[in-house]
Amino acid sequence: MHKSHTCGELRLSHEGQTVTLAGWVHRRRDHGNLVFVDLRDRYGLVQVVSNPEVSPEAHQAILPVRSEWVIQVVGVVRARPEGMVNAEIETGKIEVDVLEVKVLNPAKTPPIYINKPEEADEQTRLKYRYLDLRRDRMRNNLILRHKVVKFIRDYLDEHGFLEVETPILFKTTPEGARDYLVPSRVHPGEFYALPQSPQQLKQLLMVAGVERYFQIARCFRDEDQRGDRQPEFTQLDLEMSFVERDDVMRLAEDLFTRLVAALVPDKPLLQSPWPRFTYGEVMRRFGKDNPDIRFGMELVDISDLAKGSGFKVFETVAESGGEVRGIKAEGLGDYSRKQIDELNAFVQRFKAKGLAYIALTSDGQMRSSFAKFLPEEMLAEILARFEAKAGDLLLFVADKASIVLESLGRLRENLGDLLGLRDSNVLGFCWVIDFPFVMWNEDEQRWDPSHHLFTSPMPEDVGLLAENPGAARGQQYDMVLNGYEVGGGSIRIHNRDLQSQVFKLIGLEDEVAQERFGHMLEAFEYGTPPHGGIAPGIDRICMLLAGEPNIREVIAFPKNQMARDVMGDAPSVVDPEQLKELHIKVEL
Repeated sequence: MHKSHTCGELRLSHEGQTVTLAGWVHRRRDHGNLVFVDLRDRYGLVQVVSNPEVSPEAHQAILPVRSEWVIQVVGVVRARPEGMVNAEIETGKIEVDVLEVKVLNPAKTPPIYINKPEEADEQTRLKYRYLDLRRDRMRNNLILRHKVVKFIRDYLDEHGFLEVETPILFKTTPEGARDYLVPSRVHPGEFYALPQSPQQLKQLLMVAGVERYFQIARCFRDEDQRGDRQPEFTQLDLEMSFVERDDVMRLAEDLFTRLVAALVPDKPLLQSPWPRFTYGEVMRRFGKDNPDIRFGMELVDISDLAKGSGFKVFETVAESGGEVRGIKAEGLGDYSRKQIDELNAFVQRFKAKGLAYIALTSDGQMRSSFAKFLPEEMLAEILARFEAKAGDLLLFVADKASIVLESLGRLRENLGDLLGLRDSNVLGFCWVIDFPFVMWNEDEQRWDPSHHLFTSPMPEDVGLLAENPGAARGQQYDMVLNGYEVGGGSIRIHNRDLQSQVFKLIGLEDEVAQERFGHMLEAFEYGTPPHGGIAPGIDRICMLLAGEPNIREVIAFPKNQMARDVMGDAPSVVDPEQLKELHIKVEL
């Protein structure tokens, strides 16, 4: 071993011991005859002191070292002199008098700071990720992620689950995104697909009698990138037999409630037990099916008042079946016209035509883009519905329901940030249930599953599939945290006839269903138990527990926002001979 102790473990109890340390030069300070080096490894920092009177050879060896050189030091642990204790590090009461120094590897000047908090631009950090990961923040994120996964494994092992690996090379799994395809050399013209999730395989494990399965699963989706998405990501994949919806939800809630208490005790849960909302309720109150419940500012519906309001924009929308809703931003009543115009531009990004507003200034005045068109009693009724007071800003969108909900839901979160209402140290978990079983796809003129093809409808709604599919609810449940969907699951279909009925409902021809899912349909004929599961996203959960702005900060080697690996320069051009072996011709 190149070291007898880590840089983070030495204490006063080691005083007088001769130790061997190895690590990176974090800082170097030359104080005349003495050279001080903060030596760093994964476990911490320790100060080593080179004195030419103690060891001239070691002093000569340490003189040229600079930041990020890798060195080995042999020395004696001693207590720091009076008044020189460093309370900011755990080894701050001791230092190591150098006896021997060996340079294991010099280093060029790094392109990013490792010993300072200053941030480099993200592209540079991703290009030199192996340097970025040396920084405290990133190292702590990796440690947190390790602890999260270990806690999950230990918890599920104690609850009778088996960890089972499923194939990475499999058949296409319909999850709503494009598949990454892998050409087969030995089967010309045929392709594997990287799994968007192990959905079919975990259900087949239930058919196999595993009963309680989990996996820390790698998943792949070719979709547009966002701060909470990556082309490849990790989820806890979990499936249980002989369970109902509440059984799965109860286990997941207990797992993550205990995980939070054990790993991030300084981040309190907003509520426990977690609140449960129906899909209809969260859309009505928050405009989104993944609500941030850490603050209020809920949507208020005034569609009924709009019809006779005297304001033509509101009246036209309400009479044509649209909606008029608004939110109340407390403390923004003195917003300038320019600031309101910025909010107007924000909602237009989500297809809203614009914002109407009523600003109640702190000195009791009122400014509005439309109040002059309203009878006094109508204006009073609107203000009363919002419980408006001086200093409030009321913001309204009038349009078809989907645009109203989307734009106001996004605006609500934006204002929550502006007003400092979204405390990253508070964890607002909740459940969303009773989703529509299918959604009407206007472009394709068909029903699409709101979750996935294998989700079971609520037992009492099965009859609606033939009569009124849009009214049926699915046995789906989403786990939401601070405005992010961090996990989704459902009770699955386990009956061949019902699965075939669902395939027909969504427009899947019998031949296509047989070709894609024949193995599933056949498996359902061999005694499939009732089963269900959930798949919480490890990346998103770690992002929120760490208080990071995006999931790239909790992934060791992520892709950038263009889905490129800028460190390894991937994707890249393939050698023509490889393409020939795979029977592939590239056309650009």
